[in-house]
Amino acid sequence: MPVRLITMDKDLYRRLKRDVPPKGISAFISHAVRARIYPDRKALDDAYKAASQEAWRRQVAGDWKRTDTGEWPE
Repeated sequence: MPVRLITMDKDLYRRLKRDVPPKGISAFISHAVRARIYPDRKALDDAYKAASQEAWRRQVAGDWKRTDTGEWPE
């Protein structure tokens, strides 16, 4: 059940109205508050899994492999 409970200064409200579609303001605020308070465990797990599939991240991880295993040049 939705609850109305927010107040904000006029400048912030004007910026919100300018940058967010009219029918998306409540969803935008809910998403922002939820992200700021805490991301849920499933969202974090999904994000980490998606990131692990990105080729550029695997390349970066490979670049750091030497530091992980102590393979420094002598």
